[in-house]
Amino acid sequence: MSNRLVHETSLYLKQHANNPVDWHPWGPEALAKSQHLDRPIFLSIGYSACHWCHVMEHESFENEAIAKVMNEYFVCIKVDREERPDLDSIYMSALQVLTREGGGWPLSVFLAPDLTPFFAGTYYPPDERYAQSGKPSFQRLLAGIIDAWQNRRDRIGEVGKNVASFLNDSGKLAPGEGDLTPDILGKVLAALKRSFDSTHGGFGHAPKFPHALELRLLMRIEKRLGDGTSPGGTVLPAGAAYPTPAGSTVPPDVALQMVRHTLDKMARGGMYDQLGGGFHRYSVDAEWLVPHFEKMLYDNALLASTYTEAWQLTKEPFYKQIAEEILDYVLREMTTEQGAFFSTQDADSEGEEGKFFVWSEKEIREVLGAELGEFACRVWGVSERGNFEGHNILCRARSDEADAKLLGIALGVFQEKLADAKRKLLPIRSARVWPGRDEKILTAWNGLMISAFAKAGAAFGNDRYLEAAANAADWCLKNLREGSGRLFRSANADGTAKLSGYLEDYAFLAEALATLYEASSESKFLHAAVELADTMLAHFADPDGPGFFFTADDHEKLIARTKDLHDGSTPSGNAVAVSVLLRLAKLCDRPDFAKKAEETLRGFHTTMAEHPAASGQMLAALDFYLGPVQEIAAIGIRNAPDTKKVLAAIRSSFRPNQVVAFHDADSKQPPACAVLKDRPMIDGQVTVYVCQNNVCQAPLVGVDAALQALGY
Repeated sequence: MSNRLVHETSLYLKQHANNPVDWHPWGPEALAKSQHLDRPIFLSIGYSACHWCHVMEHESFENEAIAKVMNEYFVCIKVDREERPDLDSIYMSALQVLTREGGGWPLSVFLAPDLTPFFAGTYYPPDERYAQSGKPSFQRLLAGIIDAWQNRRDRIGEVGKNVASFLNDSGKLAPGEGDLTPDILGKVLAALKRSFDSTHGGFGHAPKFPHALELRLLMRIEKRLGDGTSPGGTVLPAGAAYPTPAGSTVPPDVALQMVRHTLDKMARGGMYDQLGGGFHRYSVDAEWLVPHFEKMLYDNALLASTYTEAWQLTKEPFYKQIAEEILDYVLREMTTEQGAFFSTQDADSEGEEGKFFVWSEKEIREVLGAELGEFACRVWGVSERGNFEGHNILCRARSDEADAKLLGIALGVFQEKLADAKRKLLPIRSARVWPGRDEKILTAWNGLMISAFAKAGAAFGNDRYLEAAANAADWCLKNLREGSGRLFRSANADGTAKLSGYLEDYAFLAEALATLYEASSESKFLHAAVELADTMLAHFADPDGPGFFFTADDHEKLIARTKDLHDGSTPSGNAVAVSVLLRLAKLCDRPDFAKKAEETLRGFHTTMAEHPAASGQMLAALDFYLGPVQEIAAIGIRNAPDTKKVLAAIRSSFRPNQVVAFHDADSKQPPACAVLKDRPMIDGQVTVYVCQNNVCQAPLVGVDAALQALGY
């Protein structure tokens, strides 16, 4: 027997299609049924790779007795949070208002027929195992909600009205008070240092998330506060020194120390897939050992960009290795034949979390033999007892250099042996039952991954990564954009698209296209980025105040039209909107873009100052806004060796506050943007123009002049 979800395309919804619960997808039929029957709605929001979503399904939604109560007294609606982040955002915020606690998935919310929420929680067990901690069984919760609906309807209405009012008010940002100065960044550095785990890296306690946005922010703060001695080309041309924030009380190199310590620990822990590359969602412990085994496209996109930038700043080969391993994993396991990117890999296989990824000591020794098996067990900490429920999660306690010294072998020999062990173990693992893969293609998440491939391709001079970014961008522009220029949210691998795009879809994809233009100099990507930015301003910008709404002005009417004020698992749509508008304003001379970006930054002044750990992307945008921003225009023959050398040098260093445009002097096409206007190649040599603060230096003619003046 199946329910209505059997007709849906979402993998998460299809996973519930055979439950005895009479599930509805979100839509007019279900909402009208609630009003007609005067029944409350039970809204269950999750995603396909969510372990505890699966647990609640097996325990409660497959239970005939529980399903009978749900069907008799509620209209039950299932929502995939990855397809409908608008609903997830509203009702997750409602949970936080109602409980004053953090959220999570599965998200379980009870709504009145007018869609106002009056009770919210997350996972509920089918029995009273957590009764002492105040969490009821799901059956007892349902009985309580039924009683309240029948006997305390007035109170329910009052609660729902108050929550809806709060959510609507939260989107009203007043013009910011206080100046946008570097002092904010100095105070942020001190705040992040207070929450830093100096032993294991990262911020806060278990469970521990990677916080890629804060790490990228810290690298920008290092760039701003640094004394120019850090490796990676932190010295800017004469006259381009950054002002030092007065609010900083932390030595400059502390920012970089926090970044390096965290990146090292994460990449050597069990949260990183030591065989196949790519990061799992988060670590359940403080040491990065035991992960929540799902793999998300957005985590790996953000972390690939983070490790790429860390390599640009430090030139540490290990960071380049990790970035490449992440991207190679995505190409191998998360990419469609046409080049777009799938969404997630599940934590579970054969009904067990992590089963696909863990090993026994016996298995490793049998596969690798005595000598290589002993080597692998020592390097990855494998034992007969194991480190996870009797099994082994592969992890590294030391660097390659330290392990090579400990084993008394040369570094090159050590690395060859490690690579050999990986080559032999990976096919054995690949023969196991694979975790499920959610193959929907999300516009916003593809934008993040396109940015990662473009950034790494440019930094490492890797044409394969640039090609991957371009292929995915072309696919998205073809299949996820209507003729009118509006975006869809989601598509299947065959290109069948659905649902209207949200702010993050426009902002993330526009940012990706701008990054890809700077990495590849293909003007079509810049033009598409500008078109998306114009559409974003037309349909998402608040005409009466700072910022952008999560949904478009013609979106389905919900109980609130909200603004995402903080970063979550992904960057805030508002923050990425500001970032891309500032970049495009410089590249294309668009003062309207710059004006809205500055207005939004000012509206987020208090949020940045009071909640720095949730404002990493907006603070990075602030750093760009404060500048100085270098506008670099290079003109030369595209395939000439000197041109390639200059562009490679510009792209390989960590210069977050610059925009780069290139024009092929042999091209018959006009220059792509304002930065290139009226700037010829001089004396037949590659020529670089550098401007900042509305002042331009003399043209740099020839490869030697360009590299010397730019500090390479």
